[in-house]
Amino acid sequence: MGTAPETETAPETAPRPGSDAPEPRPTTAGRLFRTVGPRWDTAVGVLLVAVFVTGLGTTDGFASGGNLAFAFNDIAEVALIALPMTLLVVAGQVDLSVASMLGLGSALTGALWNAGWAFELIVPVVLLAGVAGGLLNGWLVTRVGLPSLAVTIGTLALYRGLASVALGSDAVTGFPQVYADWAVDTTTVPGTFLTYPVVLFLVLAVATAVLLHSTSFGRSLFAIGAQEEAAYFAGIRVKRFKLILFVVTGAFSAFTGIVFTLRYGSARADNGLGFEMLVIASVLLGGVDFDGGKGTLFGAVAGVLLIGVLKNLLTLNDVPNEVQVIVTGLLLVASVLTPRVVGAVVERRHRRAAVGTSGS
Repeated sequence: MGTAPETETAPETAPRPGSDAPEPRPTTAGRLFRTVGPRWDTAVGVLLVAVFVTGLGTTDGFASGGNLAFAFNDIAEVALIALPMTLLVVAGQVDLSVASMLGLGSALTGALWNAGWAFELIVPVVLLAGVAGGLLNGWLVTRVGLPSLAVTIGTLALYRGLASVALGSDAVTGFPQVYADWAVDTTTVPGTFLTYPVVLFLVLAVATAVLLHSTSFGRSLFAIGAQEEAAYFAGIRVKRFKLILFVVTGAFSAFTGIVFTLRYGSARADNGLGFEMLVIASVLLGGVDFDGGKGTLFGAVAGVLLIGVLKNLLTLNDVPNEVQVIVTGLLLVASVLTPRVVGAVVERRHRRAAVGTSGS
């Protein structure tokens, strides 16, 4: 109860429905194509390594510790939000308001700092704001019955508007240096090129991977994404699971607003504008199915890193930002289209082989 059914491979000699004839025995190449072909997350990991090696061999300064620290820290905020977003998409949901919640978290940080609050008190208040935003998203989806895409398009505008109300067009600076130093690119963990936000992401990524792939909670998310009604009748508390996911996503996004503010040393209502597309592109690029029920956290992390490394490599080669946006868009289209095309090709080859056997 509460677990997603595993996909089983039919025996090679199993009869087709309505026929006593056995299925055709696939060739070795066919088995390899059917097993490895659909593993888009593995392909993204290989592509990440290829892009990294290309950077090492073609671009001066790419392998320097300072550049690697900057490259990975530059995507730390996207990576942090991509973790709960992966869980949401696996469960067949999406949250387009994450960047606006990041901006709201940043604006609240600046407004409360201006009001004389201690930074240690600002952090829990901002986290509570993220929880409240996630609760609103989750309540509208689970209790009112609205689709998450429509709900979060609306709250995307709402939270960005609240950020503007909280801070206006002002930019607040002068945050405690001890916290600001923790988030900047130049402060790394001793003996490594990894910044503290990146280390935080890696720790949370391991925890999220264990949660998604090694617990009943994670198996329930796959079941909900694959077939929500069947998951409900299997005893899974579907609405509760969805609500939890939206709350966690809101809290992560608000906290990321604090990280973003400290890294740039400036709280603004428009911080993180457009980040939702980078987050979703990273998750889908890693092979997490937008329809839910499929994907791995490894793929999502590989997608984040691929976008970050590619962006850094293009920047070092003086490629305009407009072209970088186009490249990201093409990667997003490819991430959605390619697995479906590969799956369709595999299915067509299998059907043709079956028809050929039955007609012989």
